[in-house]
Amino acid sequence: MLLSEQAYRKIDKELTKFPSDQKQSAIMAALTIAQDEKAWVSTEVIEDVAAYLGVPPIAVQEVATFYNMFNTKPAGRYKLTICTNLPCALRDSVKVADHIKQKLGIDFQDTTEDGMFTLVEGECMGACGDSPVMLVNDKHMCVRMSEDKLDGLIQELRQQGESA
Repeated sequence: MLLSEQAYRKIDKELTKFPSDQKQSAIMAALTIAQDEKAWVSTEVIEDVAAYLGVPPIAVQEVATFYNMFNTKPAGRYKLTICTNLPCALRDSVKVADHIKQKLGIDFQDTTEDGMFTLVEGECMGACGDSPVMLVNDKHMCVRMSEDKLDGLIQELRQQGESA
């Protein structure tokens, strides 16, 4: 068992939401719980989740690799996902993405040398009216991201990361 007892209890709680013969329905929730604990979902974690749910490992692998919210390789302390779909692109998300790439010295799918930031290109986040949109660690949505707002956010996250 790779996860904590508490993580398995959380997965058990998710399993109660589905019929007993539909355990695969809890894959997304189980992967989210695992990633919250481990920061990413390694092959070993994917296999452990599959064994715990009693589903084939490929079923868990397919979910983990389909959704960009799951990190299948180690990520920085702060994963920044910026939407570059058309509505956001029309409202300068590509310009903002270029700014963050230059500021951090990385490209999409890269992590800064200090391990602080990983930059990811994301799909629609359902907040087109507030574009450009960015997610921090797949949980905190930042809207109307200008270069100035982005600079402030990066500075704030860097300070938080260094003090932790």
